[in-house]
Amino acid sequence: MTAGPALRGAPGPPRAPRLVAAAAACLVVLLTGTVVAESILGHQSSEPSFAKGTGLLLTLWVIAAVGLVVAWHQPGNPVGWLLLAAPVCLLLTFTSDGYVEATYHAGHHALPVLGPVALVFAQEFFASFIVIPLVIWLFPDGRLPAGRWRWAVWAYLVLGACAPLAALGVTIAALAQHHVHVLSDGQLAQVENTPASMAWFSVVGTVFFFGLLAGWVAALCRQVLGWRRSTGERRQQLKWLLSGAAVCGIFLVASFTSNSLWEVLMVGVAALPVSIGIGILKYRLYEIDRIISRTLAYALVTALLVGVYAGLVLLATQVLQFSSPVAVAASTLVAAALFSPLRRRVQRAVDRRFNRARYDADRTVAAFAARLKDAVDLDSVRDDLTGVVHQALEPAHVSVWIARGEQ
Repeated sequence: MTAGPALRGAPGPPRAPRLVAAAAACLVVLLTGTVVAESILGHQSSEPSFAKGTGLLLTLWVIAAVGLVVAWHQPGNPVGWLLLAAPVCLLLTFTSDGYVEATYHAGHHALPVLGPVALVFAQEFFASFIVIPLVIWLFPDGRLPAGRWRWAVWAYLVLGACAPLAALGVTIAALAQHHVHVLSDGQLAQVENTPASMAWFSVVGTVFFFGLLAGWVAALCRQVLGWRRSTGERRQQLKWLLSGAAVCGIFLVASFTSNSLWEVLMVGVAALPVSIGIGILKYRLYEIDRIISRTLAYALVTALLVGVYAGLVLLATQVLQFSSPVAVAASTLVAAALFSPLRRRVQRAVDRRFNRARYDADRTVAAFAARLKDAVDLDSVRDDLTGVVHQALEPAHVSVWIARGEQ
């Protein structure tokens, strides 16, 4: 008797979505190479390009990598595909900028006749920024929220689509009227420097900006409210999301306030997609409390030590009139000596608030160690040890084996 199809085991995951995900990742690599090649060949302006910084390219690679992993393991979850689509669209815009600049501005008419298509893509720079708030809305299972939040998502999508659609209309009109004036960065003049006759386009851009900002805030508020009501695994997933969003926001704001460190700070934005990937795939899910407490502790210790160091330097040089090298050396030694005791105190305070399980476990173990110093009865030590393990770790079962030596 031959075994039927039902006895041959469960079918494996579909190959087609994985092939599409791999193709999208390869497209990211190809487009990155094209952007770099265009920059080297001088098709862009001689000034450093804001969009093509190394930090941004690295961040796009991280987003694409997270999207590839999520789409590979959970092809039915749209979050992975959205994370793959964002860097593809943005890099396609950068590539189109170089092609448009070379065709329309630099006058390389020998290039293939793809100028109009590239011109359309080049104007859709901000379209990809709609993706990340939408990913936060859909986290972690890819389903739209229920009730009023669903209407908020649709309103956000309508506001987010207004600017890309308006830019598309302006570009098509310029091509149809043969009135194409391209700037040195590959952008259409009517889009980047809106004339007075097109004041409506500036209004659309303002609506898009505030709609994007409102979408970010609303998506995070929805997840914060969900975190307050959630328990167990879902709560840990939302902790990862909100922690990544906080780090991303801090680095994003810092990157716009520091031109010299923009490329370095931009890499911190990758914290959000990485935390999203961890939350969806549930990889090292329950280490978020430890990560949060360690991050906060070291941030506070660093801020305190910097304050102490600056205060000591000012005190020594301005008040006590010591020479600068001596003051700096003495302040450095004091800050180094304070690091370990200050870190222990701050870590204990942070664990008490953000990593309560570790704090309670440490207190329980410390109390057991104090009792163990005066214990002489082996049975009482065993019972006490069993109670401490139950209190600190809450295991399903505890067994203690004691090896008794020969007399």
